[in-house]
Amino acid sequence: MEKKLAEYKCNTNEAIQLKLVRFPEDLEDDNTTFNPEYSHQVFGDDEVAFGYKGLKILLYYIAGNLSTLFRIEYTSKVNEKFDCVEADDVESKIREIIPPGFCTNTDDFVSLLEKEVNFKPFGMLLHTYSVHNEEAGEDITYQIYKADMTCPGFREYHERLQTFLMWFIETASFIDVDDERWNYFIVFEKYNKDGATLFATVGYMTVYNYYVYPDKTRPRVSQMLILPPFQGEGHGAQLLETVHRYYMSSPTVLDITAEDPSENYIKLRDFVLVKLCQDLPCFSPAKLMQGFSQEMVMEAQQKLKINKQHTRRVYEILRLRATDMGDAEQSRSYRLDVKRRLIGPYKKKQRELAKMRRCLRPEELTNQLNQIDLNMQHEQLEESFQQLVSDYRRVLERLAQA
Repeated sequence: MEKKLAEYKCNTNEAIQLKLVRFPEDLEDDNTTFNPEYSHQVFGDDEVAFGYKGLKILLYYIAGNLSTLFRIEYTSKVNEKFDCVEADDVESKIREIIPPGFCTNTDDFVSLLEKEVNFKPFGMLLHTYSVHNEEAGEDITYQIYKADMTCPGFREYHERLQTFLMWFIETASFIDVDDERWNYFIVFEKYNKDGATLFATVGYMTVYNYYVYPDKTRPRVSQMLILPPFQGEGHGAQLLETVHRYYMSSPTVLDITAEDPSENYIKLRDFVLVKLCQDLPCFSPAKLMQGFSQEMVMEAQQKLKINKQHTRRVYEILRLRATDMGDAEQSRSYRLDVKRRLIGPYKKKQRELAKMRRCLRPEELTNQLNQIDLNMQHEQLEESFQQLVSDYRRVLERLAQA
């Protein structure tokens, strides 16, 4: 029986099939289908739906306004012959995250697709750029808009858009859209269909404006997602740079931060901030070789709204570019400069150890000393440094190609 039941387990990352539909023929084209990276927030840590063979959870979105088709298909389902075992209620789980008003049959969905020509982006246009598409042999135009909940239809559109977070951000959660301190930045692709110009959703970012006493704000990036069909084309960098430039013009903004940034976001931010900072006078090669300075902190904060911690990373990346690592003296100077920053947490441990010596009994102190191995600290420090240099080199390689 156990073996029999195992046949009715489906990996939900494979079962969920997502599409961004522009043309009716996309519905039957497997090349337009993509799958989630995560489904644990909906289907549990195992990312499994029980009770079905050949399960398909179809979530198809019209490319622009994201009107949704939701349908479940399967080849067989457990029934009462299986000793009262019930299949998971997949439909209810999906209904919890997608807003009402979705289609359940293809004909209704295709009818909505025909009206897509009326869809226009929400809010204020901030930036237009183009990316060369090798396959199409032409430049494709993209636009970034800033929107808020006062834009007609945007609330409903955002409800549909945010469902993608559940499938592509590991710790995603929906935000309180009634809080007016949220800003929304959306990327759209312009494309032609039957002689008309239409817009497809590419990705978006949400930013929360925190109050800083007495009269400043600190915008904090909360969520950022470029949809999978558009990833790897540079849209994330365009979006983050556009958002930075938007806030740079505001005298009330102190600096821009991010909430619990992922490794990929940190790499993206490094690239964007270095690109913005490299032409500032304080980051000239001569000044970089003199070390990190208060002038860099002030200029980056005042002109580009970059905080001290991020400015330090920018300095280290640009100093690496200005350093001849084949020159023993320059290489040593750079290594010591970066390691002086990295050693901060280790020095803190040493101070804690000094306090322990005064307070702990010998056997307790031995336990703590076992956890603070100096040789291990030196190895970890060197490992951290090498990893940083590797990350920094990738930023510089990307910058050289930009």
